Amino acid sequence: MKKQVAVILGAGSIGQAIIRRVGAGKHIVIADYNVQNSLAAAKILGDAGFECSQIKTDLGLKESILELVEFAQSKGEVMNVVNAAGVSPSQASVEHILQVDLYGTSVLLEEFGKVIAEGGSGIVISSQSGHRLGSLPQEQSDLLATTPVDELLQLPFLTEITDTLKAYQYSKRCNVLRVMYEATRWGKRGATINSISPGIIITPLANDELHGPRGEGYRKMLQASPAGRAGTPDEVGDLAEFLMSSRGRFISGADFLIDGGTTASYWYGDLQYLKQTH
Repeated sequence: MKKQVAVILGAGSIGQAIIRRVGAGKHIVIADYNVQNSLAAAKILGDAGFECSQIKTDLGLKESILELVEFAQSKGEVMNVVNAAGVSPSQASVEHILQVDLYGTSVLLEEFGKVIAEGGSGIVISSQSGHRLGSLPQEQSDLLATTPVDELLQLPFLTEITDTLKAYQYSKRCNVLRVMYEATRWGKRGATINSISPGIIITPLANDELHGPRGEGYRKMLQASPAGRAGTPDEVGDLAEFLMSSRGRFISGADFLIDGGTTASYWYGDLQYLKQTH
């Protein structure tokens, strides 16, 4: 039998939680821009009995994504693709956020959609931020969903963005819309593709933020949310496992908000005060 392959782009806590649930018996390809992150993840997974290899991948470069697709195919039949990579509003410029989170994710979906195996599945990690953007004009939504990838960054309403948070929100909304668009293509190969939009999930980076200069604001937000706490990578992993399993075969082109009710409270509850700062 040809080896089955599970690809993870972004070697952090959420990506690892998902791949541990779907990668048993498969060859796991770990792709990350930071080679040290890939090596660390490969050691953790390898020590837990998973077969891994790693490759440096820049999600913002189409050539790098094509190299990843080729590398994954050299290991066997690509069954699972998990995109947990990206940059945040506090980490990068408007241009870099759009290049990586919006354009890069769109390229990844298109290119892996050409090779995904029958019965395969994919997950894109989006963000609750995309749900705070509000309604877009239908024309904008359609353009984000269907514009050829190499023309995406030239869309006039994207070139006008000057705020990093707005760039991030548009990128995450685009992720969800591209998943809907690509689900029709992936479906022709007998595969599913969905997105998950997490709220604040406890990772090393999130822990730093919770105890950093803006920590008090984050803690207040979490305490006022319906769940009253942050989430864990394993909770995101459990949801992804269901969507990528045989039980999730009737689900494709959908987005799942997993934020402890924070977005609901942002629009209609105790967290409406956040609208003034967003």
